[in-house]
Amino acid sequence: MPESSTANNTNQTQAEAASTQGYPAALMPWLDDQPWKKVTRDGVDYCVLGTAHVSRRSAEVVQGLIDSGHFDAVAIELCPSRHQLLTDKKQWQSTDLFSLIRQGKAGLMLANLVLSGYQKRLAKQFGIEPGAEMRAAMQAAKEHKLPLQLIDRDLGTTMKRVWRSLGFWNRLMLFTGLLASVFSRETVNEEDIEKLKEGDMLESAFAEFAEQSPALYQSLITERDQYMAARLRADNQTDDNRQVLAIIGAGHLQGMVSHLREERSEPDAISAELTKIPPASRWPKIIPWLIVALITSGFVFGFLRNPDLGWNLVKTWVVINGVLAALGAIIARAHPLTILSALVGAPITSLNPTIGAGMVCALVEAWVRKPNVADFETLRDDVTELSGWWRNRVARTLLVFFLSTMGSAIGTWVAGFSIIQQLA
Repeated sequence: MPESSTANNTNQTQAEAASTQGYPAALMPWLDDQPWKKVTRDGVDYCVLGTAHVSRRSAEVVQGLIDSGHFDAVAIELCPSRHQLLTDKKQWQSTDLFSLIRQGKAGLMLANLVLSGYQKRLAKQFGIEPGAEMRAAMQAAKEHKLPLQLIDRDLGTTMKRVWRSLGFWNRLMLFTGLLASVFSRETVNEEDIEKLKEGDMLESAFAEFAEQSPALYQSLITERDQYMAARLRADNQTDDNRQVLAIIGAGHLQGMVSHLREERSEPDAISAELTKIPPASRWPKIIPWLIVALITSGFVFGFLRNPDLGWNLVKTWVVINGVLAALGAIIARAHPLTILSALVGAPITSLNPTIGAGMVCALVEAWVRKPNVADFETLRDDVTELSGWWRNRVARTLLVFFLSTMGSAIGTWVAGFSIIQQLA
C-alpha cells in the first residue's frame, strides 16, 4: 500500500476515534499513543491521562493538550506540599533540622529524600527533571489562565497511613527497599520507562506487588485512586459542561477511572475518611518497655546471684549496645563527638523508650556540623549520588540518625540474648 494511502487511513482512524470520544481530531495526535480514558460525570467531561513521571514524551503530551485550548481546567497528581516543593526552590533553606529531629520526623524526611533522589537519578539519565509533566501542566495552565486543581492526598498523611497499616516485617521490608534504592546503580532504558505506561503491563506489575504487601498497595495506590477521584468530583461539581484534563501517574489510571465512574458516596465524605490517621497499634509502644523490664530484671537477678555476674551483664550491655551504635555513626562518617555520644548514649537511651540513640546522635551531629544554606540548596541534587549523602551535611545528619538507630536496635537484641545466655 502506498505511504500516502497509509497516512490517510491513519488520519481517518484518529478522526473517527476523536469523533467517538467527542474530542476534536486535533487532540488525537497527542492522545493516540498514550494511556487515557474519558469519563463524563455530573455534566463534566474528564480526560484522565496516565503519565510516567520521568518521561520526556509525557511532558510533551501535557504541553500539547493544554495548548490545544480545549480544556477549561487542569488537575494534577500533587498535594499542596509536593506542589510547593516543585515551585519553591528555597523551601529547604527554611527547614529547621533541629525541630524535625526533636519532633521525630527525621525518618519521614529521610524516606522522602530517598524516594525523590531515586526518581531524580532516573530522570538524569534522560536529561529531564523529575515531575516534568507536572511542571509543564502548571506552567501551561498559568499561561492559559486555567484553574489548577491539586487532587492528591497530602504526602505526610499517606506516609502515616502506610506506616500504621504495616506490621513489623513489612515495615522492615519497606526500609530495606528504601535503603537498597540508595545503593542501587541500575540504569533503566528510556524505552522501558515508556512501556510502563501500557495498561496491561502496569496492572500485572501491581498485581504482583499487591500479593507481596496488600496493606502497602492499599495505602499507596487504592486509597489514593479513590481520594483523587473524589477530589475531582468535589472541585468540579458546580460546573456543567466543563472540560477537565486530569494528569496522573499511569499506575492510578484504571483504579481512579473506576471510582470516578462508579462511586456513589459524597466526595467530601470520602476525602474526610481517607485523611484520618488510624490509631497506632499498642504493641510497638509496649514491646520497648517489655525489653527494658527484661534487661533490668536480668541485671537485678545477676547482682542477686553474684555481684561479679551483675557487673559482667552491665558491661555486656554497655559494650555491645554502645559499640554497634557507634559503628553506625562511623559508617555515616559522623563527627568524633557524635561517635562518642553514640558510644555513651546508646546503652542509656536503649533503656528509655521515650528517646532514641539516633535522635541524640543526630542532634549532636547537627550541632557540631551545622548545615549551611548551600547544603539545603543542593540537598535534592546531592542525594541522587551515593557520595552526596556523606558530602551534604543535612543528608549526613539523617544518615547518622538512621544508622546509629539501626546499630543501637541490633545491639539491644544481641546484648539481650547474651545476657540471657549468661544468666542461664
